[in-house]
Amino acid sequence: MKRWIAVWLCIGVLFVAYGVSAKAQVEEVVSLGADLNQQQQKQMLELFNVKADEVRIIRVTNQEERDYLEGLVSSDKIGTRAISSAYVSPLEEGEGLVVETHNINWVTKEMYANAMATAGIENARVIAAAPFPVSGTAALTGIMKAFEEITGEELDEEAKKVANEELVTTGDLGEDIGKDEAAALIKEIKERIVRERIKDPEDIKRIILEIAKELNIQLTEEQINQIIELMKKISQLDLDIDKITNQLEKISKSLDNIRKTVEANKGILERIWEAIRGFINWLVGLFE
Repeated sequence: MKRWIAVWLCIGVLFVAYGVSAKAQVEEVVSLGADLNQQQQKQMLELFNVKADEVRIIRVTNQEERDYLEGLVSSDKIGTRAISSAYVSPLEEGEGLVVETHNINWVTKEMYANAMATAGIENARVIAAAPFPVSGTAALTGIMKAFEEITGEELDEEAKKVANEELVTTGDLGEDIGKDEAAALIKEIKERIVRERIKDPEDIKRIILEIAKELNIQLTEEQINQIIELMKKISQLDLDIDKITNQLEKISKSLDNIRKTVEANKGILERIWEAIRGFINWLVGLFE
């Protein structure tokens, strides 16, 4: 009798262990806009290269999107229907964030990655997409929700709100100074603020002006104040600079090209100015 009890106890332990393992096992998650029709849902799944019965599917409503975006972005960019969708799958530790976009015309993959790092998303492959062109602001809501499904843990609520504000602020800047330039600017300012633990608004402004000058970006006073307000909130989050830089390593390579372009343009402008100055000196010499 005791032997049978021991056997059944062992079997029970095995089942419990298996259940824990299965629960902890990570998987692919697809976030679909709740207002997509059947054909559009099928289109998204085909784009993500997954089958409905082989992947976990969650849905995001327009109200969920508005909970994060209302007051940050115009209503036309949020829309009245939840359309944006996302695919999220985990990557090995240290692989960082890998982002693709399809039919997203306002937010870039670099902007998504920046905001995702702020929200606390780590080591993930993400595809943000829609069946037709959309701004893409709402996709971050689905990305965060899908990542929480994968890990089984909720992201910090304040970090999620700030991440959405970061996405919108960067997108707004992108309309005036260029999308790549805006992503590079916000990324570098954020990393400096977090690394040096800066909280004072005047110090934040000084860093904004320094980095904008390095990137040869002209900012209006309104834009500077908008970035200051964002960075004040970022400075209050419990962000780890090492985690941020590791997660953004892949996009850093593409954003580094902006610095190289700026330096190259500076060199060209300096040579043009030297030529103009030489020509003026030559003209002056003719009349001496």
